[in-house]
Amino acid sequence: MISCLCAATPALYILWIIMAQVAGQEDKEKTTALKDLLSKIDLDELMKKDEPPFTFPKTLEKFEYAFNDDGQLRHIKTGEPFVFNAREDLHRWNQKRYEALGEIITQYVYELLEKKCNMTKAILPVNATEDEPESFIYLSPDALSNPSKLLVLIQGSGVVRAGQWARRLIINQDLDSGTQIPFITRAMKEGYGVMVLNPNENYREVEKPKAASPLPSPSEPLEEPAEKRERKDEKESKKKREFYEKYRNPQKETETERIPIRENGSSEEHVLYVWDHFVFKADAKDVFIIAHSYGGLSFVELMNQREMQVKDKVCAVALTDSAHNIWLQETSMSTKNWMQEHCRNWVSSPEPLDTPLNTMLPDCPRVSAGTERHELTSWMSLESIFKFFTNLMPPVCTARSLAPLLPLSPEGQDFSTEISSYQIVCSGLRQL
Repeated sequence: MISCLCAATPALYILWIIMAQVAGQEDKEKTTALKDLLSKIDLDELMKKDEPPFTFPKTLEKFEYAFNDDGQLRHIKTGEPFVFNAREDLHRWNQKRYEALGEIITQYVYELLEKKCNMTKAILPVNATEDEPESFIYLSPDALSNPSKLLVLIQGSGVVRAGQWARRLIINQDLDSGTQIPFITRAMKEGYGVMVLNPNENYREVEKPKAASPLPSPSEPLEEPAEKRERKDEKESKKKREFYEKYRNPQKETETERIPIRENGSSEEHVLYVWDHFVFKADAKDVFIIAHSYGGLSFVELMNQREMQVKDKVCAVALTDSAHNIWLQETSMSTKNWMQEHCRNWVSSPEPLDTPLNTMLPDCPRVSAGTERHELTSWMSLESIFKFFTNLMPPVCTARSLAPLLPLSPEGQDFSTEISSYQIVCSGLRQL
């Protein structure tokens, strides 16, 4: 019996090999057939059918959203907050929808600046021609003429535009936390002129003209070499196999190019330009600045470029989670010393608001903003920032802001004693 099995073993082994070869050949044929089928399918067109087109409403009303009395964005019908994942498994489409809503929010905030805050646009560059791209900032009616004090607001980097601290907060929380409007209205009540910068409006995006299909060169043979044709076929096959990428990015977007705005091509350039053409020329004796995140870096760069002007004009600077670095920005020792006296940085921290924090950088004192969320640091620090400004305000500035309360001096009468006493009273008030 054993001898029979031993004799049959080679035959069974040979049979197994033959069957494996046949099965492998069948799999290979199936794979080849599948490749041939895939090569005939236009995956771009197929995936476009699966993903909705990137066409979205142009107004909040058509988006079926509105801001309620508390400044919260809510769905008109359901009353629910904004939902990012409107379509499951379509992250790219959801992101494009969110960006489209963000553009509407930007225009909405501009309207609030103009209607609620009574601010107007100033075009940049100041001598822009009709054909070149433009940017703008917002000015309160007395931004340039207020003789006492001027508040300058500088946002961080990213998609936010004039009047915004964080788009995410506007959409998911409320207008107060995400916009600069509470700072603007507070400053106006306290007698500041206000200037709202727009450091992220650096370019105009225009559609690239479609390139004409190149004609074959007369010197080139019409028939491609076999090797070149094989490489091209291999490239095409690889392109069609990239299912995941085609699903994530199925729709070919319009190709665009960016035309930079003259002398405003970056946040740093913008801040410097606005300083030279607006802030430094303003009548205000004392300038106060609030700069968030990358706006803090842009302010430090302004100090590096216009150190003596800034020291002469700026009274106090409130930074919120500033991105500046005095070492990398090669800041001078005199600027560091000035920042120690005139600047304060409210940073994200789990500690209670205004808790002093240790820092390795000898630039300016750091205190807690009372939140660990970067985008909330400005809103959470509002009250502390205005107290900080009041405490650093020179006595002359304080007296000047209350000057309308002083009696008019008859011709030839010396009121210097009364004014000095008034300044002492003002100084005492700041300590309360």
